[in-house]
Amino acid sequence: MSAEPHPLPAHHVLILGGTTEARQLAEALAADPSVRVTTSLAGRVTSPVLPPGEIRIGGFGGIAGLAGWIVGHDVTRVIDATHPFAERMSFHASEAEALTGAPLLALRRPGWTPQPGDDWRFADSLEEAASVLPSLGGRVFLTTGRMGLHTFAHLTDTWFLVRSVDPPAAPAPPQLEVLLARGPFTLDDERELLARHRIDVLVTKDSGGSATAPKLTAAREAGIPVLVVRRPAVPEGVREADSVASALRWLGVAEPS
Repeated sequence: MSAEPHPLPAHHVLILGGTTEARQLAEALAADPSVRVTTSLAGRVTSPVLPPGEIRIGGFGGIAGLAGWIVGHDVTRVIDATHPFAERMSFHASEAEALTGAPLLALRRPGWTPQPGDDWRFADSLEEAASVLPSLGGRVFLTTGRMGLHTFAHLTDTWFLVRSVDPPAAPAPPQLEVLLARGPFTLDDERELLARHRIDVLVTKDSGGSATAPKLTAAREAGIPVLVVRRPAVPEGVREADSVASALRWLGVAEPS
């Protein structure tokens, strides 16, 4: 005797992931039996921390590919929880909403704000950061991600410390030390790192969040200037949430107790 068919979930939520918030959202949705959740990861990290639910890895093949996947898999809601600097995917998600009608929500963590005692300088791109960096210091803690390391490859007189989950690829600056590590990092970790490597300038993207924020506190305590790369533009008119709780409310899903 065959089993009774299970009712289809009320929602199939596609999370464009890669952030802590994306994983937290998937964990909350996986606890609700009325929701089917799929997290899509770009595949840039060799061994990512996988959230619960269904997983797909790799690109969609542009706007048309994303729209086709949404329609072909009966996606009812899309959450753009990509990294704040993954601007191409955010624009693709906005265009896919227009093509498919599947409602889109951008889950974007707030950016960092300078605190009293901070010495922050700002750049609008990695290229601009590379152009002003030699005037700020000669021993750099570069935390902008391994994918943009080539932007600094021409700075032959600057020493770089780069921390990433996976080894960076060439081209890279000639004076380079790579620290393979996965956050979050404690304030004591960051204090020790800055002191041990005699860092005199920190370069970071305005990623926001708490996982990598201790480095900013450590730099402030040490009197080290911080070169902050501003966030890129985001699509206009997209619904936004600044927390997982807000995203769950938009989805109509109760927060786990």
